[in-house]
Amino acid sequence: MAYRVRLFVDFWNFQLQWNEHLSSDHHCDWPRIPARFIAAAQDKLALAGVDEKLQLEETRVYASYNPSRAEDIRLRGWLTNFLDRQPSFRVFPKERKDKPGTVHCRACDRDFDLCPHCSTPLVRSREKGVDTAIATDLLSLAWEGAFDVAVLVSSDADMIPCVERLQEKGLKVVNAVWASRGRDLANACWASFDIVTVADSLVRAEKPKR
Repeated sequence: MAYRVRLFVDFWNFQLQWNEHLSSDHHCDWPRIPARFIAAAQDKLALAGVDEKLQLEETRVYASYNPSRAEDIRLRGWLTNFLDRQPSFRVFPKERKDKPGTVHCRACDRDFDLCPHCSTPLVRSREKGVDTAIATDLLSLAWEGAFDVAVLVSSDADMIPCVERLQEKGLKVVNAVWASRGRDLANACWASFDIVTVADSLVRAEKPKR
């Protein structure tokens, strides 16, 4: 009997590390991700002596965007008009907004909310609920009996309590992680694999320029 598997992808956690590990002209072919990650997870099951095959149920992508930035608006368009329409994909865009920021100078014991050079207001951009959404969906779908194996694409150690709770229930969590970014979450999961080992197979083939 096949194990039902769902992918849970923290978009920015993956994309920023992709940008760091590969050159800027190597773009990720996102529709390839499910097949490659399922194959890598299948290898981990085989190494553990588990014969059941993995059957993909869904790929859930969680991404935040800032509606005040043109590049983020374009990103949201790509997420909803392209990625969300690919087989198995469901995209959950979360809006984030710039929040006023301050910097405290210990030397003069003053707070600054404007840049001292150009007087531009300081801002801090806060991600709105991506980690919480992933953890909530992992738990709620698990309790609905919607999967047997979760492939979690993240390196956020804040996910560890959620992972531990799922595995207490007898479910398996396989962590797809850029290993150079820390191993705490990977060590908490039933198994893990380094995305670097499959990254080359995810590079999008560019159309030749005319």
